[in-house]
Amino acid sequence: MYPEELVKPMRADLSVAGFEELYTAEAVENAIKKDGTTLVVVNSVCGCAAANARPAAKISLNNAKKPDHLVTVFAGVDTDAVNAARNLMVPFPPSSPSMALFKNGELVHMIERHHIEGRPAEMIADNLKEAYEEFCS
Repeated sequence: MYPEELVKPMRADLSVAGFEELYTAEAVENAIKKDGTTLVVVNSVCGCAAANARPAAKISLNNAKKPDHLVTVFAGVDTDAVNAARNLMVPFPPSSPSMALFKNGELVHMIERHHIEGRPAEMIADNLKEAYEEFCS
C-alpha cells in the first residue's frame, strides 16, 4: 500500500476535474449500476498514469457527449474498491492504469494499460471520445 501523502496529489489530479473518488467495493458497485454512463479510471502511481492516463481522462471531457458519472479508484491503495471495479471489468485482466466505460451497469468500452503505455494522452482521449459518441447522450 502506498502512503496517502504520496497519492494525495495524484488523486487530486482527477478529483479536481470532477471525478468522484471511491474507496469501498459497495461505493464502486453503486456507482457503476447507476442509470446512464459511468467512466471508471483505475488510477496509479506509475509514470504512464501521470503522463498519459490522467491527462487523457481529463482531455476526453472536452467533448459534446460525455459520461454522466465520473469515478476513480486508486490501485495499490483502495484495494477493495479496485478489486470490485476490476471484477466488473471481466473478461479484461487487471491492469493499472486503466479506464472503463459502463452504460446502465454494463461494460461497453475498455482501455487497458497496454493501450495507455507509450501513447500520447491526446490519442487515448480520442479513443474515449469515440466511445462517448457511441454510448453517451
